[in-house]
Amino acid sequence: MKINIKEQAATYLASKVPAGKHVFLALDDGSSKFSKLGGTCAIGNKFQLVVADNADAEYNVTLENNAGLTMTTAEPELTFLGNGLALDYKNAALRLTDDSGVLDGAVSVDNYQAPVQDKEAAKAEMAELGGKIC
Repeated sequence: MKINIKEQAATYLASKVPAGKHVFLALDDGSSKFSKLGGTCAIGNKFQLVVADNADAEYNVTLENNAGLTMTTAEPELTFLGNGLALDYKNAALRLTDDSGVLDGAVSVDNYQAPVQDKEAAKAEMAELGGKIC
């Protein structure tokens, strides 16, 4: 699969993604291992770029791109991604589109954080997220 990373998005990502890092295009609707936000109101229309040191076996679908990034996604995400996939940066936000239109007008870029193992810490984190989860 290919993604066209437009010039303004490439410039923005150059400041967010250090050389040699892996970038995962992941759903941020509560369904992916990287998602903390989301819920039923966000299924399939919220994405994030996760920057990590290493590859991930579940995110093994290569996204060929013109920005020189090592970028992959996972099979479940492909359900929501169509032909003409592109990433642009406009109005201080990353916008993910395909031939059908805008998929997400505010794609976030986050560094990978290992899941919280402590149940009390996880509960506190979810309480802090509060209204961001639907």
